[in-house]
Amino acid sequence: MVSIIKRLFDVIVSFSLIIIFSPIIVTVAFLINIKLGSPIIFTQRRPGLKGKIFNLYKFRTMSNLANYQGELLSDVNRLTPFGNLLRKYSLDELPQLWNVLKGDMSFVGPRPLLVEYLALYNVKQAKRHDVRPGITGWAQVNGRNAISWEQKFEYDIWYINNQSFLQDIKILFMTVTKVFKSEGISQEGQATMSKFKGSS
Repeated sequence: MVSIIKRLFDVIVSFSLIIIFSPIIVTVAFLINIKLGSPIIFTQRRPGLKGKIFNLYKFRTMSNLANYQGELLSDVNRLTPFGNLLRKYSLDELPQLWNVLKGDMSFVGPRPLLVEYLALYNVKQAKRHDVRPGITGWAQVNGRNAISWEQKFEYDIWYINNQSFLQDIKILFMTVTKVFKSEGISQEGQATMSKFKGSS
């Protein structure tokens, strides 16, 4: 029953927000095209429910700066001030409303990470794929990128074991507060967070 209510909430709210935020979405897309060029949307394959791979959508926040060998520079060197502003207020996440509407994601759940991490999870960490990934989650309102990978996974598993519709509403309200306070956007010295290399 909880999953049915949650999915119904996701569909109704994501559809409504796409309509409500359409002026902002169009404006951000226009500014990205001017400041960063194309592509406007950053697409990346991510594992979702039961590890099923889907295309995650975000607004592009980085330039295409490369070294003399044609290799892209680090994220820190490619993240522009404009892109940093989009991340600060989570505007880069707006295209994920489409992922929620499609059913790839939910509003609340463990954040979808890189496909390459699938082989690195231990049995407990792999449980994060027992639910749909979310735009926000318990780990995001308890540190986001400022906490360690192990802490993130502990929060993810806690959420899975204690999920409820009321808990989701609480997390959504906490997320709004975190966005306005711009807390935990990145790990120290990183554009977002260092890569997960497995737990000891």
